[in-house]
Amino acid sequence: MKGYIVTFFTQQNREHDGVSVANWIVETAKQLGIRGATLLSGQEGFGHDGRFHSESIFDLEDRPLQVILVLTDDECERLFAAVKKKQLVVFFTKTATEFGVSSDS
Repeated sequence: MKGYIVTFFTQQNREHDGVSVANWIVETAKQLGIRGATLLSGQEGFGHDGRFHSESIFDLEDRPLQVILVLTDDECERLFAAVKKKQLVVFFTKTATEFGVSSDS
């Protein structure tokens, strides 16, 4: 199949309407019938504003997070429509890809 790898970048403490942005993306993907999403926690990084984010003992709420999804064209359109409807502001990358399952079993 052809589609996209979409990665959203956020931080643990970023919320929208009282819900973690990363968790909102994962739950919305599930509600839309998307086959899977992976939520990864990073050790450290910095954002477009140059502010440093890390998974440290002093500031666990600011750790960087990524939500990675492999989507068909239709799934991608539906997810981005939901993001737009919610007026969610989040950085993402979108890369064309080919995907499938290695075995029928």
